Amino acid sequence: MIFSSIPFLYYFLPVVLILYFLAPKVLKNPVLLLSSLFFYGWGEPKYVFLMVVTILSGYVFGLLIERFSGKGLSKVFLVLSVLVSLAGLAYFKYADFFIQNFNALTGFSVPFLRLALPIGISFYTFQILSYTVDVYRGTVKAQKNPIHLATYVALFPQLIAGPIVRYQDVEKQLVSRTHSFEKASAGCRRFILGLAKKILIANTLGELCQVFTQSAELSVLYYWLYAVAYMLQIYYDFSGYSDMAIGLGKIFGFELLENFNYPFISKSITEFWRRWHISLGTWFRDYVYIPLGGNRLGRTRQLFNIFVVWLLTGFWHGAEWNFIIWGLYFGVLLTFEKFFYLKKLEKHRVLSHIYVLFFAAVSFMIFAAGNLGQAVSYVGGMFGANGVPAVSAECIYHLKNYGIVLLIAALGATPIPKLLKERLDSRFKDSTVVFLAEMLVLVALLLVATGYLADGSFNPFLYFRF
Repeated sequence: MIFSSIPFLYYFLPVVLILYFLAPKVLKNPVLLLSSLFFYGWGEPKYVFLMVVTILSGYVFGLLIERFSGKGLSKVFLVLSVLVSLAGLAYFKYADFFIQNFNALTGFSVPFLRLALPIGISFYTFQILSYTVDVYRGTVKAQKNPIHLATYVALFPQLIAGPIVRYQDVEKQLVSRTHSFEKASAGCRRFILGLAKKILIANTLGELCQVFTQSAELSVLYYWLYAVAYMLQIYYDFSGYSDMAIGLGKIFGFELLENFNYPFISKSITEFWRRWHISLGTWFRDYVYIPLGGNRLGRTRQLFNIFVVWLLTGFWHGAEWNFIIWGLYFGVLLTFEKFFYLKKLEKHRVLSHIYVLFFAAVSFMIFAAGNLGQAVSYVGGMFGANGVPAVSAECIYHLKNYGIVLLIAALGATPIPKLLKERLDSRFKDSTVVFLAEMLVLVALLLVATGYLADGSFNPFLYFRF
């Protein structure tokens, strides 16, 4: 089940809200937990058991790590916890990748496992890993109540695609959190805006991207159009989902951290990654880069640490070589910025924005590809490789058709709409007219999005791939 679906919006969510707010405080977490397991099991019931086992292993290891704190056994249990968590991820997500490369290197024909990827496994695995590591570090206390820990891991608002929530950020909220009309209304507003971003913008851009992949009339301009459309599609798809997750969290009393902060206004790739998928970037920083030594052990070791982090970041996104190259691509850019020209770049405002958008567009072409060969073809096409013409009639046709959507998407990816909203709020403070107008816009967005869903329109969710 996904948020942008009729079953979720008009069946699952209303029932869960009624049960949750009718339940006494002591039963609110159990209601959320059971609802989350049902939500997860809707798409793949057999993997609910896998998630429950993973949660239980994290719970037991957390208790054992704390029980033997300061002793050698504590580290042993931490290592076991990490190995158990990563074993499930490696088996389901990467087994066929390793088999494919083993066969290519040896000439053997080991059969593929062809396992379905459990939805959200990359996210909840990282959450359990951060929990046990934080218990070992003494940052948090081991959770004694298995229901609380299971609620944290399985919480359906952020289960499928994040943000990656750390236990320390919601530890107190799991035990005691506040509910209010203001908080719930803010959550509803955030959810509807996220839904609109997903349905009305991301899905529309997705249609253009699909047309490109099926076209036989490609051109350099068409490749760049696809790069921009895909880059904006994945931004609105994923940031829209994060908006919906944060909004739902507010309704249930949770304060989830922001996951996107207008990445396309960045003046460097370094800044871009402070603004894009924030929860993933900070996770790798705190649980991989810093433990490896960060920048404390000299330039050579720092360089090694950067490339390890970005190799893993790429591999986390998918079991294909193009994802690994995508990660290393950013590793190279970030290294050059850090050691050579970051300060100079940030002094040239216009040039720095062009630089970021150029390299981001190229990166998303690598990311969009199904394999390394296709990634090479995509990037080559952007620069006229293999005799690709500069312009095609089909490209001009779709540029005209989707031009307004692309313009709206580009404008919406900047803080301009937010600044205009804040200016209106300050100018017409406590205005009933402005409040009613906002409510009407939100209702209209919900109705239009519902109409698209009821019509069975194109409705992919890109992060199911990862």
